[in-house]
Amino acid sequence: TLVELFFQRCPGCWKMLTVAMCMALLGCLQARELQGHVSVILLGATGDLARKYLWQGLFQLYLDEAGKAYNFSFHGAALTDTRQGQEFIAKVLESLSCPVDVAPGRCAELKGQFQRLSGYRRLRTREDYMALSTDIEARVQHEGLREAGRIFYFSVPPFAYADIARNINSSCRPGPGAWLRVVLEKPFGHDHLSAQQLATELGSFFREEEMYRVDHYLGKQVVAQILPFRDQNRKALDGLWNRHHVERVEIIMKETVDAEGRTGFYEQYGVIRDVLQNHLTEVLTLVAMELPHNASSSESVLQHKLRAFRALRGLQKGSAVLGQYQAYSEQVRREQQKPDTFHSRTPTFAGVLVLIDNLRWEGVPFILMSGKALDERVGYVRVLFRNRAYCTQNRERWVAGQSPCLPRQIVFHVGHGQLGVPAVLVSRNLFRPSLPPGSWKELEGRPGLHLFGRPLSDYYAYSPVREQDAYSVLISHIFHGRKDSFITTENLLASWGFWTPLLDSLAHEAPRLYPGGAENGHLLDFEFRGAQLCFSQQQPERLVPEPGSAPTPSAFQVLRATYRDSPLISAWPEELIAKLADDIEAAAVRAVRRAGTFHLALSGGSSPVPLFQQLATGHYGFPWAHTHLWQVDERCVPLWDPESNFQALQAHLLQHIRVPYYNVHPMPVHLHQRLCAEEDRGPQMYASEISALVANSSFDLVLLGMGMDGHTASLFPHSPAGLDGEPLVVLTESPSAPQQRMSLSLPLINRARKVAILVMGRVKREITLLVSRVGHEPKKWPISGVLPGSGQLVWYMDYEAFLG
Repeated sequence: TLVELFFQRCPGCWKMLTVAMCMALLGCLQARELQGHVSVILLGATGDLARKYLWQGLFQLYLDEAGKAYNFSFHGAALTDTRQGQEFIAKVLESLSCPVDVAPGRCAELKGQFQRLSGYRRLRTREDYMALSTDIEARVQHEGLREAGRIFYFSVPPFAYADIARNINSSCRPGPGAWLRVVLEKPFGHDHLSAQQLATELGSFFREEEMYRVDHYLGKQVVAQILPFRDQNRKALDGLWNRHHVERVEIIMKETVDAEGRTGFYEQYGVIRDVLQNHLTEVLTLVAMELPHNASSSESVLQHKLRAFRALRGLQKGSAVLGQYQAYSEQVRREQQKPDTFHSRTPTFAGVLVLIDNLRWEGVPFILMSGKALDERVGYVRVLFRNRAYCTQNRERWVAGQSPCLPRQIVFHVGHGQLGVPAVLVSRNLFRPSLPPGSWKELEGRPGLHLFGRPLSDYYAYSPVREQDAYSVLISHIFHGRKDSFITTENLLASWGFWTPLLDSLAHEAPRLYPGGAENGHLLDFEFRGAQLCFSQQQPERLVPEPGSAPTPSAFQVLRATYRDSPLISAWPEELIAKLADDIEAAAVRAVRRAGTFHLALSGGSSPVPLFQQLATGHYGFPWAHTHLWQVDERCVPLWDPESNFQALQAHLLQHIRVPYYNVHPMPVHLHQRLCAEEDRGPQMYASEISALVANSSFDLVLLGMGMDGHTASLFPHSPAGLDGEPLVVLTESPSAPQQRMSLSLPLINRARKVAILVMGRVKREITLLVSRVGHEPKKWPISGVLPGSGQLVWYMDYEAFLG
């Protein structure tokens, strides 16, 4: 026979085949030996989330894993008494369904098995958890298996986490050799501080590798496909996925429903905390992160996501636009028993502009937007590419869908919308994408359907072969220990660290009211200018007037007056910053025309940050090539330290303008690996540099601020350093950390051609009033000593600082 002939010609092959068969048999025996038992405990098993999604997700896990390496038991648990809980669970289990590709008979058989493996028990006390652990151990022993692990799914409010975690840790951990996985549902805090407190509390009971924080958006099939798509199409995308080719990225989740019935939750969180801080930010990192060499390594993916977080540029109040649907306040009044005069400031709509400070994405706008009571329900990520092609032929002669002059885009369509299904769309004039053929299929054509301005036929379009619920996907990943689909403590705190400053700055902002649905029209359209977002249409008349509402900026003109016998300019913050930026540019143009250079000394602190941003994004005629930038003061920390004034100058101005590097003069606070050591003579070095480059050591313009104790630059009350005498630059001591500073002296400041003092915010109202009444008392109020000998002093104050 052919077999005998084969072994006659290859005598060694029989031995090889025998070895292979033995190895396969050994593998089967080992797999049988390793078979273990997994217990899944669903806490909050009678709640809405469990009823709608989690029991179905657990059933899907059983369908996927039944008959493989593990046995299962499923324990529903809650505070509901045993009889009611059992009746509830029985109803939920009866309603479970199988995928369409499972035959009805097979489905009934598997459903019956799952029902027999599932039960309900009341978990309240430590003794209840001890009893559960004893029952699991007895069951495992009775079945003759080893315990593989336990999954505790917390479908409960976060305030209940600590007690449950304490009971699990003390009384219901599996024994040695078995794993523990604890699944946590959002919200994971309200801001950075509360998230840190919750993380610390949970960290006292569980190790990081045991915690799985769920963001269900990461279980959406299209979202879960973003990284694999980038990996599988690495060759085609390598040259495109960067600032040179990407025009912008839109990450969108729109809803038609409002918050009715959930206003208690929504009043605490609002749309930014509910959607943008978690779902949309996680998607942003998947798009923006550097692709790991091994994209299937959970550890590498999580590390690269964390690096993406760290590259996000800090958000300012101008980075966002807010809206609130008209009926929201009335719903809150009704559901939360608020008085008729109550008007909520909680946003139900937000658009946020995110910028990323790295070489790949510098200057590319990432637009995050979500809202309730909008015109459609849809979620997507749209990567729009720049188009540098020009087509000479008439548009009618372009090749349908493939002309280089048509828009080029990649869309990860999460779901709903006109398309109605999850899908990945790639413009045909880009490339034909590669997706896993077993799980993704090409969409059939739909004549007349247009998406993002183009017919569906203009795209290579793929959808999942079998649609899966997000929770089913995530529960499977939990079982298999895939941590990259979940939020680590580091990533959670990085996200809150990014969003909390914006949330704090917007806490008292009144959102734009909108009617809801199709009636919104263009009311919520917005546009970006540099790093700022603004609505495209002017604020309309209020749909619901707010009693005692604050005056709007348009109610006042820029106010011109005097303050301490010097010119005063006062306006709302945006108008004030714009006016100051215009005045600085005008001074720069005059100085360059007169002397060929402009010497500008800038103070530190938070007040000048909006000015830096305005100069960086709105003043393209500024003569930066002829401008020298100096520091008025600096903290004695390394220049790259977040506390450094130079670091703020770099982040908000220098990296966005073209100023010659040799025209930038940071204060030498860090010499010979020491900070502000007197023997290093840093102040003398800076004074010598000023004397050598600045004619008569007279700056063209010095920008100062005013502290709440009357200090300016880093010249502090009751501290004689820098208030008089010959030194141009001095070391000083601040009453607050970091205490050691370097500062221009008052005599040097008073040599300037112009000094501008910027004062902003209601917190400055008291010191503004006080300083208006004092005389020349620099030792007590250093700001009172600012009076240029032959130059001009101008005060720039916003209305809150000036009028309160």
